Amino acid sequence: MMKSALAIISSLCFVVSISHAEVNSAAPEPHETVVAQKIVAKKQVRHGKHVVAKAAPKEAPVSSLNKNEKLVKQTVLAHGKRHVVYHRVAIAPTAPAVPPVVSEGELAGLNLTRDPLALKSNVAYVMDQASSKVLFEKNADVALPIASLTKLMTATVVVEAHQNMSEILEVTDADVDREKFSTSRLRVGSKLSRDDMLHIALMASENRAASALGRNYPGGLPAFVAAMNAKAKSLGMDHTHYNDSTGLSKTNVASASDLAKLVVAAYQYPIIRHYSTDTKYLVEPSSHSTMQYGSSNPRLTLNKDWDLGLQKTGFINEAGHCLVLQTRIDGRAVVMVFLDAIGKYSHVADAMRMRHWLASRPEQQNLTRLVSKTDSQG
Repeated sequence: MMKSALAIISSLCFVVSISHAEVNSAAPEPHETVVAQKIVAKKQVRHGKHVVAKAAPKEAPVSSLNKNEKLVKQTVLAHGKRHVVYHRVAIAPTAPAVPPVVSEGELAGLNLTRDPLALKSNVAYVMDQASSKVLFEKNADVALPIASLTKLMTATVVVEAHQNMSEILEVTDADVDREKFSTSRLRVGSKLSRDDMLHIALMASENRAASALGRNYPGGLPAFVAAMNAKAKSLGMDHTHYNDSTGLSKTNVASASDLAKLVVAAYQYPIIRHYSTDTKYLVEPSSHSTMQYGSSNPRLTLNKDWDLGLQKTGFINEAGHCLVLQTRIDGRAVVMVFLDAIGKYSHVADAMRMRHWLASRPEQQNLTRLVSKTDSQG
C-alpha cells in the first residue's frame, strides 16, 4: 500500500514538472527581438518543437557577391546575445553625368575675351543712336543665335506689311513648338486679333503669337521668313539670317552690330516702342477666358530710373541670355546690345553697369552740360 501511494505521488510530480517545463519553453525570452529579414538567429517551430536556427556567419561571404552587390554589416540582438549579420545590398547604378549646356558663343571661345567692365555677356555693342558712333564693343561682329530677339524683326515685318491689325488670327497645331518644346498660355484654338498677337509677342515674348503672325502673312510662313531676310539685307545686316518668326531655332543668327541697326529701324514705329516696353496687358483668347500677360523684362520696364524707348529679351540654350534696348542717358539716345550672357539676369546687370559707365565718362558729362545749356537758352 505504501509503495502504491509513493508511486502515485511520483507520477503526479513528473506530470507537473513536464507541464511546467512546457509552459516555460513556450514563453518568449525577455530580451528576444524580432526584426523581419534581418535576424537570422530566431526561434522556429519544426515538428511541434521549438528550435533555434543557425546564426549568421562571422565572416562576410564576399566570394558569393556579384559586381552589382555589396555587404552591409549589422549587429543585432537575438535570444539575449549579440550577433553580427550581413545583408546583401544592390548597388544603385550611377546616373551618367549630364554635361553642362554650352552656348554657341562659349563653344567659339568668346568667353575668353576680357573687357574693362567685366561684363558677363560674351558679346556687347553700344552706340550713339544719332551719330552711330560706337561707344563700346566686344565681339560685336560675330554671328550668334539670337533667340527671341528675332521677334523684333517679326514685329517690323508685320508693321511694314500694313495688314489689318483687327483681323482675328487663330492658334493652330502648326504653332506648337516641337523643337524646344517650350510652353505657351495660348492653347490651340485660341483666337486673338493681329494687334493682340503682336502686343504679347513683343511684351511677353509669346512664341505661339509670333508663329501665328508669320503664318498669317501673305504667302504663309515661308514668305514671311523671306521678308525678314530681305529686310535684314536692306538694313545692311550682313551677318544675319532668319529661319522662323519666333527665334526658337538656333539657326536664327545675327551679330551685335547688326542688331543695333535693327533696333534703330524698329524704333521708328511707335507701336513697337509701346508694346515692347509695356508691363501688363489683358487678352481674351476665347469668349469666356481672360488672361493677363506681363513683361518678359520687368527689371527694366518697371524701373523708373530707365528712360526706355524699346527693349527685347531672348533666351535659348544655344544663345544664352540676350538683350537689346534703346534708352536715353543724360539726354543722349543710346542703343545697347548684349548677347550670350551667362546667368539668368546677367544681361540686365550688364546693361545697368554699362549705363553707369556711360554716365560717368568725361565726354558724356560734357554732352550733359551742353544739353543743359541748350535747354536753358531755348
